[in-house]
Order: sequence, then C-alpha cells, then structure tokens
Amino acid sequence: MVRLGVRLWSYVREEASHGRKAPIDPFTRGSCKPSASQGVPLGGMGSGSISRGFRGEFRQWQIIPGTHEASPVMANQFSIFISRDGGNKSYASVLAPGQHEGLGKNNDQGISSWGWNLSGQRSTYHALFPRAWTVYDGEPDPDLKVSCRQISPFVPHNYRDSSLPAAVFVYTLVNTGKERAKVSLLFTWANSVGGVSHMSGDHVNEPFIGEDGVSGVLLHHRTAKGSPPVTFSIAACETQNVNVTVLPCFGLSQESSITAKDMWDTMAQDGQFDRENFNSGLSMPSSPGETICAAVSATAWVEPHGKCTVVFGLAWSSPIVKFLKGSSYNRRYTKFYGTSERASVNLVHDALTNYKRWEEEIEKWQDPILKDDKLPEWYKFTLFNELYFLVAGGTVWIDSLPSEGMTVDHHPARKMEKGDKSVVEAKLNCGERGVEHTFSVESETKTFPQLSGEDMSMTPWNVDDSQNSSHLSTVHEVHTEMDDVGRFLYLEGVEYIMWCTYDVHFYASFALLELFPKIELSIQRDFAKAVLCEDGRKVKFLAEGKSGIRKARGAVPHDLGTHDPWHEMNAYNIHDTSKWKDLNPKFVLQVYRDFSATGDMSFGVDVWPSVRAAMEYMTQFDRDDDGLIENDGFPDQTYDAWTVHGVSAYCGGLWLAALQAAGAMALQLGDKEFADWCKSTFLRAKPVFEEKLWNGSYFNYDSGSSSNSKSIQADQLAGQWYTASSGLPPLFDECKIRSSLQKVYDFNVMKVKGGRMGAVNGMHPNGKVDETCMQSREVWTGVTYAVAATMILAGMKDEAFGTAEGIFTAGWSEEGYGYWFQTPEGWTMDGHFRSLMYMRPLSIWSMQWALNPRKAILEAPTIITMDRMHIPSAPLRPCQPCQVVKKASCFGNSVFHCSCQ
Repeated sequence: MVRLGVRLWSYVREEASHGRKAPIDPFTRGSCKPSASQGVPLGGMGSGSISRGFRGEFRQWQIIPGTHEASPVMANQFSIFISRDGGNKSYASVLAPGQHEGLGKNNDQGISSWGWNLSGQRSTYHALFPRAWTVYDGEPDPDLKVSCRQISPFVPHNYRDSSLPAAVFVYTLVNTGKERAKVSLLFTWANSVGGVSHMSGDHVNEPFIGEDGVSGVLLHHRTAKGSPPVTFSIAACETQNVNVTVLPCFGLSQESSITAKDMWDTMAQDGQFDRENFNSGLSMPSSPGETICAAVSATAWVEPHGKCTVVFGLAWSSPIVKFLKGSSYNRRYTKFYGTSERASVNLVHDALTNYKRWEEEIEKWQDPILKDDKLPEWYKFTLFNELYFLVAGGTVWIDSLPSEGMTVDHHPARKMEKGDKSVVEAKLNCGERGVEHTFSVESETKTFPQLSGEDMSMTPWNVDDSQNSSHLSTVHEVHTEMDDVGRFLYLEGVEYIMWCTYDVHFYASFALLELFPKIELSIQRDFAKAVLCEDGRKVKFLAEGKSGIRKARGAVPHDLGTHDPWHEMNAYNIHDTSKWKDLNPKFVLQVYRDFSATGDMSFGVDVWPSVRAAMEYMTQFDRDDDGLIENDGFPDQTYDAWTVHGVSAYCGGLWLAALQAAGAMALQLGDKEFADWCKSTFLRAKPVFEEKLWNGSYFNYDSGSSSNSKSIQADQLAGQWYTASSGLPPLFDECKIRSSLQKVYDFNVMKVKGGRMGAVNGMHPNGKVDETCMQSREVWTGVTYAVAATMILAGMKDEAFGTAEGIFTAGWSEEGYGYWFQTPEGWTMDGHFRSLMYMRPLSIWSMQWALNPRKAILEAPTIITMDRMHIPSAPLRPCQPCQVVKKASCFGNSVFHCSCQ
C-alpha cells in the first residue's frame, strides 16, 4: 500500500501539471466532507445539478462535468417580507433557519445586512426525492404559516421531462391572523456556478417578460478555463393576485451601484421593485473580483384566514458538454429546446406551467409503495431518497448524435414495412477462433463490424501510439425515434470521477432498469461495443508499477473513461482490469437480466456477439481445465484492495451464474452450440466450486491458504443474487443458499453493533471482523442492500429488512452519522467513511426488484433451464453460421428455429 501510495501521489501531481484531476485522488478531500446539512437535489438527470440543503441553501454544484463545488453560495436565498393592515406589524427575514458562518457583520453592504433572524425552532424539513417540503410554522410572523414545496422533473419512464435542468418552488401562505397581510417573497441568485466562479468577471444579467405571466431574470455566466457558458433563469409566475417585479443586478460590495443592502432595504420598505426594471436590458459585464446577483419578487395579499400560492422557478441552460480532452456533445434536453443559451427562458416557463403534471406522475409512481403497509416506513423513504444520486451523481445525458472526431460506421437501412423479411447479415469474429456468426432476424436490421484478423485496421480503438489518439468506430444500430434516448453517464462517486464504473453499475443498475430501462439498455450497448475493442496505448498500473495496454479486446472495461468518455475508457489505473475476474461475468449477467426483463429482442441480437466474446475471453483464466475460473493472487475484482487466491466465492459464483445466463440467452437466440458449451462447462465447474469452497454452512472466501481464506464474505452469493433476479434456476441447493445467508446475517450483520451498521464485508468464523485490508473491515452500503435483496429472493424477508435497516440507521436516521443525500461507499465500525456520494447504494432498488418480480421474468419460457440443454461430447469448437429467425416479438412467447450447418 505504501508503494501504491507513492505512485498514486506521483500520478496525481502529474495529472495536475496538465490541468487535469486524477480520477482517484485520496490526497485532496477538502470538498468532500460529510455534513448533516444536505437535502434533495434540483433538476432532472444529466444536465448539471445543484443540491439544496435542508436549511434552504443551494450547494453541491456540478454544472460542469467532473467538477464538484460543495460549499453553498449564500447569496442564493428565498426571503420573506410581511406587513399587515394598520402598519403596526412588519417582518423581514431570510428563509434560512439557524446560524450561518461568516454572516452578521456590522456595517456590511453585502448579504450580512439581510435579516438572518429565523431560529428554525418551529420549522421542519421533509424529503422524499424528487420532492421536498419546508414548513415555517409561525416564523417569522406568528400569524402566518408558510410552506415551500420543491419539485424537480424526475419522472420515471418520461425520457423528455426527466432531462430538464429546472425546478419549481411552490410557496403556500396561510394567514391565521385577523388582519390582511401583504406578503412579498424574494428569490435572489448570484451569477455563479459554485466555488469562486462568480469572481471571474464578464458575467451579465438581463430581465425578461415571458408568456403566461412568467417573468424574471437571466444570468449569463461566462465560465472559466474554456468551459461552455451557462445561463440561469430565475422567475415567478404572475397571476391575478400575485405581482412579479425584478431587480436585474445588484452587487455584494460597497463599490456596487446597487448593493445587497440597498436591495434589502427596498424590499423591506416597498415589498417590491420598480416595474421599469424590466426595460433595463443587459447589465454591464462584471469586473474580475466583483459578484453580481439578481432578484425576483412576488407579492400577494392574503386575507384573514385566507390562503395564497406563489410559484418560483429556477432553470439553467448549459447546452454543450465539453470534456477536458476536447470532445463536445449536446445535452439531451437540447433535443427539445435547442442549443441557445436563452433556452432557459423556455425551460423555466415550462417548469412553471407543467409542474402540476410532474407531481401527478410522481405521485402515481410513488403512492403504491408508500401505501404498502407490508413495507417498513424507513425503507419507503430511503428507497426513494437514495435516487438522489441519479441527479447529483455528476450525471451527463447527451443527445445521440456523434461528437466531433467520432467515426461512425454508417450502413443506412431502408425502412421496413410490416411483414418485410429482408435479412441483413451481421458478422463477428469471436475471440481468437475466427468464428463468424450470422444472424437472420425478421423485421430487424442489425450490423456488427467485421473484426477478422486481416481487418484489424477497422477495429474500434485500433490505436497508433505515436499519435496518442483514439478512433472509435461504433457498432451501427437501427432504432426508432421512440427508442432513441441518447447516451448516459454517471460517476462512480464525486471522489472517484470515472464514468459508469461497471463493477459498481452491476449493483446500481437495478434503479435504472426499474425506472428508466431504455437508459439502462443504452449503457449496456456502450459496454457491448467496448468489449469488441482494443486500445493498445500503454498505461502504467500503479499497484504493481508495471505497464500494459489500456484495454484488451474481449475484456469488459472498468469504466467509460474520465476526461474523454467513450473514446478513452479505463480511466482506472490501479490494476490492469483486463485481468479482473468479475467484470466479464457481470456484463453477461446484466445483459441477460435486462434482456429477460424488457423482452427487447433487438437489444438481445445487438449485444449477443459481445456476450459470447466476453465469455470466451474468460476461458483463459481456467488454468486447470475444470470449467472454473481462478483468481490470480491480487485484488482482481471490485474489492480492489482485498487479495484473492485460487477459486473465490465471489468471482467463481459470478462465473457459474454467467454460464447459466449465457446458455439461456444462447438458446433464446438460436446459438445452440454455444448453449451446449455453457451447460457442459457449468456442469463441470459447479461441483468443483462446491468441493473447494463449501464448508458445511457457507462458502469460504477463497480456496487459498491465507489467513482470511475461510472468512465469511457478505457478498459471497452475488452470482445467486443475479440468477434469482433474472428468473433462472438457483445455482445451489436451497439449503446451502439459506445457510450461507443465515451465516452472513448472524455474523456479518448482527455481530457488528447489534446489526445497526449493515453487513461488514469480511468476518472470521470466530466472530471477529476480518482486518486483512481496508475493504474487508468496511461495511459497504450498496453491498448490504444487495445482500438484503438476495435474502428476499431466498424467502428470508425479516433478515433482509433487518440487514438493510442498518444502513438506514447509520446513514439516514437521526442517531446516525448524518450521511443523508451523500451515502458513502462504506464505513468502518467507528464510523469513518470512504467516498461520499457514491453510486453503489442505488442497489436498494434491487430489494424492490426482488419484492416485485417482473412479469416477463416470471413468465420466462422453461427453455432457459440448464436441464433442457443438450450436453455436447466435446468442448466448444468453432461453429458454423447460425440462423436465428424471430417468430414473435413477445419474449415470453418467442419461438426460434435454429439451423446449424
């Protein structure tokens, strides 16, 4: 670890010298400190995100891909001004309860001059992603109850609205007093993208009057370091009872022509701004070191015992995504709003006019779960709140058009009419064998690249090291407009800045499959293409200090890259992940699960060559020809600090499951010979696995002779988890599955703080935590949820919820560590965390998947069982082209005719 630390430090410094941030940097953690102040993030997916703390502050800025500014911009606030008939009562306060560091300076012309006087003693915050509610009960006016409902367009299966960078704040005012109240709500916003970006200069504000009473201010932000510009829009909706005015520009220093104090005093005195401000046009560009802000005021009269609603909107338009090494893309929402920076006017307008529909759809999605009396209360809101990561996890969602520099293999197909039986051949060179598979599919046109040995110049990522460039030739697919959802990226975590880290996506992907299945299939297609690619550029692997190629053909990449995703994959460089033993089986398992759950035959045909190539690649790790892969004495898996020797419960179990899944998929697609090979290999490997690892009550960590070889690994049944989730027959006898899970529950869960922290990764059979390495002694939040899902699938529901509740108790409850909306990868017994805001905890949705199996999986044809496969008399050999003819589009009822020459 010391040698690794030295090499990693050197690598981090080298990247910094090029103006880049290393994907893993454990030496700089200042921006990733836990704080019990987080709340529900704003906006949809993939267009940049801003989070909002429970006190109302806007923080966790991730507008520019890969950057993360955690600190709040304190000028961004909602405030309230109240006066009553008779003039004897007036109140003015920022709606931000509690003490705020650095505020309250005397004679300050900035935001310290505002009324930061809300105690918060009678205010409450409620979070249920993607909505949040803040209730100010008699604060600051004892006779006025104020509530704010925060709504973002995260709407499952809605691939348009869920991409929008917008949020709405619905204020409800209830006057419990005897006098009519004039209430002005104020929304202030700094021209900033977080950090010190507001000081860079050249920023401009501009008022606007839109349609349907929507009025506000545009804040044009010129980003630093060549990043694409960003335009914010803050607005309110004017109605018969609500009057909207704006102050397009004010500053935070004494030198400003209109200071923050001037703005506050105007509101305190008049409750609104001058209507003429709408005609002021563009402000003067800000000077370096100067901060400019804007304000929108909405004023209403509330009668005694009356009620009034005031609605504000926030939108941001950053239409271009530009990654550090130069590739640029249009964000997904530009498909509907165009690439103009002024699109934020239309975005905020549509948010203010459509939010009621969003809420209806959100409630329709959430209500069946919230009203299910069989589910624990903690589980219900944790299930939804863990989805925060799909917005705040640095997500990028782009339109499907290729970026500049990307070479696309174009083979346009004519539009097929109903009943058209035209056939397009798809050829794939599998592994080293030179095997070609030809698929003939009715009403489908699929083309795969020719990758024979003599045509390697056409191979994606056939890289000329001297040019240090990558040319990606994609697999061409035919999609309808409805199926085209673009391409999606999300970070492993805000500290581990790698896109779509696949060994972790294995756990998190249940959330996408459940809520946005077309995005999940899009990610799988990206990895399917990558399997067939090789990137020969040299990389130094930091753990061993040796060099190798970036990506081997046939290997599933660890991630889609950092600074040039899709073009430069495998940003991870601790180990050579082309030698990892879990990535390829995980790819096969995810593909089969998605294929069986969606019934998408087009997807199955597209990715099948990659599935087969991934399986054949793994045969090199079966060194004693017993059908079972072996680990190589280094951490060659997602537990990348936990060494494995010989056969491992984790990787070996994933391999068994992948054999079964690949065999089932092969039968569905008519590749009978490969299905037979999968079965024969499975039948040889399974008894070896059980003989080497089963000890009578659980599967040992590995078959080696190290001090932790007999450890109880919480994740030992990961393969069985996916097998059961996909409707496949169990890998082992039920008694062995339940015995292993019971052992994990009794030891890894209940012997750690009485079950109130989740499942520790490793536990010795004597009841002591496995201290072999950092990861063996950690509780991994996402793995704990996955173990709980496995328990549900095995009929152990009580143990499942008892296991998962430990993550809620330690991470989300009032007695825990305050990790809400920043769930880390893991923590130790003393509560020290690692990697805040991490992808893997999305696996809580695998519990929901287990509780409600999909109809397509439940009705899967019995042909998928291993017992129906013919056992070949010889190992896999090159097969002749197989014709696959799809007879029906419904997966559950498909009939295939396979003719192998």
